Amino acid sequence: MKKLLLVGLLSLVSFNVYAQDDNTEYEMRAGEKTGYIIDKSGKKIEGIVRLAGDEMNPWTNQKKVKFIASADIDNAKKKQKFKTFDTDDLKGYMAIDNNNERRFESIKYTNTKEAYNTSNGGLSGGLKAFNNLTKSNQFAELVADGKIKVYKLYGYPTTFSAGGQVAVAEEETKKMRENPSYIYSKKGGKAEELTMAKAKIIVADCPVVKGKVTSGEYGSLKEDKKKRSGLGKFIKNEIDNAMSDNLSIVNEVIYDYNENCK
Repeated sequence: MKKLLLVGLLSLVSFNVYAQDDNTEYEMRAGEKTGYIIDKSGKKIEGIVRLAGDEMNPWTNQKKVKFIASADIDNAKKKQKFKTFDTDDLKGYMAIDNNNERRFESIKYTNTKEAYNTSNGGLSGGLKAFNNLTKSNQFAELVADGKIKVYKLYGYPTTFSAGGQVAVAEEETKKMRENPSYIYSKKGGKAEELTMAKAKIIVADCPVVKGKVTSGEYGSLKEDKKKRSGLGKFIKNEIDNAMSDNLSIVNEVIYDYNENCK
């Protein structure tokens, strides 16, 4: 009987200790994800990443990130002190979001197209141009990795609108949120905007992919068999680039290239 009582007492003590430990574990808050940062020396530091942006403001993830290293977490405290990092501090960061690894890398790219692509004039349009032209180093989200890297990059909206500009600015911001640019870098080269025309050029050194492009096997790259010249050819290329589904190009053509021409 004493033996049974002792076993029961030890079990109760063990349960209490476990419960205390469980209660002191840090509970991640909204926007916080397990992940890591990569500092300027290339060192990977694991911990908790707090994404600066969300679905409504995805461009904020390109400017900064908040992070606390696993070694700095105090399980006795529910609220931790996160440090803010920008592109001057890191090479990149990763956050596990909905079981997917979201990797962001610091790249040098100025979104001049989005800077001047505005329906608003005056101060509103000027501020949008300023917001995009002054961001030369950005954390761009990696969507394809390999010999050709492709990043998803959002433009920055205006920070001011008034009167009749408000509705126009809101619609413009919505379009930016839903239509990011795709930027590529081949073999670590200069980051440039991915277009249908550029896609055909950068995969031409891969025989497998080049053959599929020529035979029209990629739905995202439709060949126009009509010969065009001068202004007609320029307009056709501009329309193709504006209407191309760049994400499909990434998933079909760039993926195929990285798999076959490593």
